[in-house]
Amino acid sequence: MQRHSVFHTVAIVLAIVLSGLSGTATAQTSSGSLYEELGSDAGISRIVDDTLLIVLQDPRIKEAFKDVNMKRLAGLLKEQFCEISGGPCRYSGDDMKLTHEGQDVSSAQFNALAEDVQIAMERLNISSSVQNKLIARLAPMKRDIVIRK
Repeated sequence: MQRHSVFHTVAIVLAIVLSGLSGTATAQTSSGSLYEELGSDAGISRIVDDTLLIVLQDPRIKEAFKDVNMKRLAGLLKEQFCEISGGPCRYSGDDMKLTHEGQDVSSAQFNALAEDVQIAMERLNISSSVQNKLIARLAPMKRDIVIRK
């Protein structure tokens, strides 16, 4: 597996924590699991696909993706979102600490990615409360990814 791909998989997800959420998405009500609140497989696929399209146009970070196998990255992100949200998927990527070793992931990179994920979720009308639930489950990975200088 490419180490660069996994960096982006987790960075996109965890970047949200650093940027905060604006809460502009429309409200959704659901008594189901987070996986269901995100729209199950179809909803997670839309979130990931939209995020990656935005990232590839983002002048702050698009260069970091030039050598990334985007199809593989999308698959890993979908698995990760699905598993963390309580869905039936299992993440098949490498351990986050090992994957990000020596990559010097910065807060600025996370912030840019966070904004892109937020834009994607807002475009898909994912409520702030659902976004926050996902973030809360992803946040513990941050310590294995961001390099503190």
